[in-house]
Amino acid sequence: MEKLLIVDDDLGIQKQLKWSLADYEVVLADTRESAIAAVRRHEPKVVTLDLGLPPDAANASEGLAALKQILEIAPHTKVIVITGNDDRTNALKAIEMGAYDFYQKPVDADVINVIVSRAFSLATLETDNRSMKSIVGCDTGIIGSSESIDRLRLMVQRIAPT
Repeated sequence: MEKLLIVDDDLGIQKQLKWSLADYEVVLADTRESAIAAVRRHEPKVVTLDLGLPPDAANASEGLAALKQILEIAPHTKVIVITGNDDRTNALKAIEMGAYDFYQKPVDADVINVIVSRAFSLATLETDNRSMKSIVGCDTGIIGSSESIDRLRLMVQRIAPT
């Protein structure tokens, strides 16, 4: 089961999101510090992040700082920023900083499920793509990573100039 980190200081929102996203292994955090610890410990592919975190829940500064730290620790993590109805400006700032998407409260289970599902799909595709790039011989066009393929690749490189 895929791991999903939900970062929100509102226990009601945490419960609602956990219930809505029951198809995932949900990890909960309620502060920037606990979110960073959870990212390091659980390595989730997807994070939902409320921008209004304590100690300054009325402002987005703590949430934006958490976003920055999460992406520094795990740059391939898909972070979905969750904002209040009137906080579109900070949501767009978060997108500029590298967040995958944003969602405005109140929580709609169907919509958040689609956004989270798409984030997991994209994360999986990107991981597969990085794996394939490491296997493909960029200079020869020969696909593979076994010892035999490596010898063949070296032979092609030696013979090609002749």
